[in-house]
Amino acid sequence: MPSELEEHYGADYDRAIAAGGADPRHWKDRRGTLMRYKDRGKILDLGCGSGGFLASLPRSSWELFGVEMSERTARLAEANTGAQVFVGDVLDAPFPAESFDAITCFHVIEHLHQPWDVFARVCEWLKPDGIFYLMTPNIESAGAEIFGSYWYALELPRHLYHFSPTALRNLARAAGLAECSLTTHRELFVEPSLRYIVDGFFRKCGLQRASLAQAKPPGLCWRAARKGFRTAILPLMTGVASLAGDGESIHAVFVKN
Repeated sequence: MPSELEEHYGADYDRAIAAGGADPRHWKDRRGTLMRYKDRGKILDLGCGSGGFLASLPRSSWELFGVEMSERTARLAEANTGAQVFVGDVLDAPFPAESFDAITCFHVIEHLHQPWDVFARVCEWLKPDGIFYLMTPNIESAGAEIFGSYWYALELPRHLYHFSPTALRNLARAAGLAECSLTTHRELFVEPSLRYIVDGFFRKCGLQRASLAQAKPPGLCWRAARKGFRTAILPLMTGVASLAGDGESIHAVFVKN
């Protein structure tokens, strides 16, 4: 029998995540945000994957560390970045107190069983004035309101918790972290959310389609249709969504006083 992790993650999921972080342009904005607060020191990336974000940082300025559940992916991150990567659960990592100038956590906290304990551990690991920079889906967003149970960022059963800006602020405050910045960004996830709706219809008809992680690259006709949708319709939907609520992704920076 596969373990819980193997059942809900696995090789297809790892490949999809690695592919998404392979392009250095994916990390440009996140690197820019980090540099506004810290431009050098020791940094720990929680859920570092194959090391895409760490690889985007100048090695002359940063000493790199990571935490990753998959041993195969962790070894790849080490090879790609020269980072020291702990394999296992965040709360089992043996880092000493006040070790890091910055800790990052991009779309990972929602996967963890004890996020409140992770916040406390992050505060313990940070040096005074160290920052915790994280991103997570916003359960109070327009996308969540529009798509409901079909909202892509629910990502059940892999996402164990869903956060609002207020919930994140409360977690950080309880752990001893102060807010530097907290904003929401528009990521409607229209295409994958619509796919979930279509998949639900197929299941009711007794049919099962391949998951997003297993899906083959789209053909030429589908790519052309998708480009037209993204050019003509998606901007309109995004504008309407701005009237329905906040953005779908929370970007937050907290500091240890």
